[in-house]
Amino acid sequence: MVKRIVANIHTDNITKAEMFYKNVLGLEILMDHGWITTYGIDQNMGIQVSFASEGGSGTLTPDLSIEVDDFEETLNRAKEAVFVIDYGPVVEPWGVKRFYVRDPFGKLVNILCHV
Repeated sequence: MVKRIVANIHTDNITKAEMFYKNVLGLEILMDHGWITTYGIDQNMGIQVSFASEGGSGTLTPDLSIEVDDFEETLNRAKEAVFVIDYGPVVEPWGVKRFYVRDPFGKLVNILCHV
């Protein structure tokens, strides 16, 4: 089951997002790793948007990040449906297990769970 979907917007200047998403819309910084900053509302994790210069670990910025509750089942279903896994599965230093897969439209999707 999907727990959360976050749009990821690639940019070389992540700090510019603060002017609009924090100062105008009033969103909080929920996560900041330097290469990715996520804005949202802490009490409502369904409201999130991320700005990234990369996807972490030297990967491309994914178009979407989708958190799932059963990582292995989702990975197996993606493989059974013959979707190519572009990256992973891997446990990242920042505490997520993830893999990248392209959807039928060619969009890069980061499937993850927290470990």
